[in-house]
Amino acid sequence: MQAILALEDGRVFTGKGYGAQAECYGEVVFNTSLTGYQEIFTDPSYTGQIVVLTNPEIGNYGTNPDDQEATRPYIEGLVVREFSKVSSNWRSQEVTDAYLERYKIPVIADIDSRAVVRHLRQHGSLRGVISSLETDAKKLVEKARALPKMNGMDLAKVVSTKQRYIWETGERPHEPTEVVGMKDEPPLHHVVAYDFGIKHNILRKLASEGCRVTVVPAETTAEDVLALKPDGVFLSNGPGDPEPCAYAVEAIRKMMGRVPIFGICLGHQLVGLALGGKTFKLKFGHHGGNHPVKQMQTGKIEITAHNHNFAVDPDSLQGPEVDFTHIDLNDNTLEGLRHRTLPLFSVQYHPEASPGPHDSHYLFKDFVRMMGEWK
Repeated sequence: MQAILALEDGRVFTGKGYGAQAECYGEVVFNTSLTGYQEIFTDPSYTGQIVVLTNPEIGNYGTNPDDQEATRPYIEGLVVREFSKVSSNWRSQEVTDAYLERYKIPVIADIDSRAVVRHLRQHGSLRGVISSLETDAKKLVEKARALPKMNGMDLAKVVSTKQRYIWETGERPHEPTEVVGMKDEPPLHHVVAYDFGIKHNILRKLASEGCRVTVVPAETTAEDVLALKPDGVFLSNGPGDPEPCAYAVEAIRKMMGRVPIFGICLGHQLVGLALGGKTFKLKFGHHGGNHPVKQMQTGKIEITAHNHNFAVDPDSLQGPEVDFTHIDLNDNTLEGLRHRTLPLFSVQYHPEASPGPHDSHYLFKDFVRMMGEWK
């Protein structure tokens, strides 16, 4: 079937439709990861976004339940150069086309995805529509222009869990560094994890480091969290603009100095706001598994996984209380910070990866060490 990708600035791409025969809407961004497309599909941070994958062939190794980062896909739509309708992998349980069709997600393929990416790099992230139902490109452009912008959108509470639950699953059997024997050992620490759109691999990493993890909704108050008597609090990744999440910023401020806190991605941005800083929207965001980040203390370079559209403004945090721990080597944006006196640190990137390199797994051990020292 024919499909159309229409952008708000009038640029239109026509290709073949796969997945669901449907129409979707969202901010169009691109991801440079070479593998891990199912993890990308199911990352809740992509809520409200249509994703362009720069790897030219997608779908060739199928899908399976183990590679889910949430209970379902969260991308609004998918843009690729070539889409495989067959899978060739011993772990595959469902072809990607059927998987996306089951979740009613449209795909547009057989277009010049490089041209789409170049356009987004030049003009920034744009609102767009993918449709295999409408053939009038002008109507689709008008629909794209009518979409709300990502700025000012609080999506964290939309994707968050509605009720508290316990997570107990550690590393998956196929992980390259499977943790042995953790199931027979009692948890060392109790971590309360805020779900702003949390990925499963974050929870697996915490569990594998000997943590009993209680996941709570995004709008849980500091008082309710502290009543659970946690040894540490984790602030997760998530979609949307951090500034409307005033409820989370207020909770973080009340917990600072009372319990160790570790934030990732949106959690990092919320920490920056809680410390009195500001955030801003990047031109086309960081999305991919190959971003170089420098540790400021050691000079070591980590290759890291990124998925964010906003960043903390370092100029808004100039003062004696905060150290900048990590800097992005592509654009010098702030990628990590640590409070000098309180047990509080955060990073903008994704140390749990999935997909992505494992250079930054040490941060989960740093969090466990911090909780032990605080005890």
